[in-house]
Amino acid sequence: MPTFTALTTLPGKAAAERLGSAMERMTPEPTGIGVFEVEDGSGLWEVGGYFTEHPDEAALALLAAAMGARPFVVSELPETDWVAHVRRELAPVQAGRFFVYGSHDADQVPHEAQPLLIEAAMAFGTGHHGTTLGCLQALNRLLEQGVLARNVVDIGCGTAVLAMAAARVWPNAVLASDIDEVAVDVANSNVVANGLQGRVRCVEAAGFDHPDLFAASPFDLIFANILKGPLVALAPDVARHLQPGGYAILSGILNEQADEVIAIYAGNGIHLQHREEIVDWTTLTLVRDSP
Repeated sequence: MPTFTALTTLPGKAAAERLGSAMERMTPEPTGIGVFEVEDGSGLWEVGGYFTEHPDEAALALLAAAMGARPFVVSELPETDWVAHVRRELAPVQAGRFFVYGSHDADQVPHEAQPLLIEAAMAFGTGHHGTTLGCLQALNRLLEQGVLARNVVDIGCGTAVLAMAAARVWPNAVLASDIDEVAVDVANSNVVANGLQGRVRCVEAAGFDHPDLFAASPFDLIFANILKGPLVALAPDVARHLQPGGYAILSGILNEQADEVIAIYAGNGIHLQHREEIVDWTTLTLVRDSP
């Protein structure tokens, strides 16, 4: 069955959400609508629809004009088994002592490595993206410094690869949260696949907004591999839930955004220890002031 996409951009969250709502009433109906902020500093929002029939381009043009959006770009997607495609394309990744792989590469796991089995799925974090790789390398760096974290949380966990990495090397259970229900389901599946039941607990939550996270706070180490906007908004909460002398590993930050994030966290008493750039993305290791 063919799939068609219709994509546009326009300024402002409210207008983008109105456009997305209006698209839901189209005929033929879309099978899904997405509204996302474009993370390039432009102030634009992307609105996209997915259709199993060719969408009504005249209706899309009228909606775009009415909402002040750019003309929609309509495309037909090829019928592709994306999971099989990803499995073919994604080679295992080594980040210090950590080895991220799919089950089809199980025979390649080095004997001395800490293995992290991540299948191609509908959640972010396979180790190939510069942000996830940067976080794993930051964790490896803390281990080389002799850091022992007894209380760890992974905020915006995606596949839970970072939470599982921490559980591989430290003795206590690790918490992981994500705002997306699908990501939490994927994370729980990965925890089972890696034999880490009881060592990693995944919950659905926005940021730290969950009773289990409140009960476990303060943390020795907080991972947050999300995006600049949510990271900035989370800065006061990270400061509130991070133990004095504890570490925060942050990513999802474009290189040109890093200085702003560093400054905002410094204003909350959490200061830069190390920064690493991988292609377009920066990973920050920060430490909270001791009293």
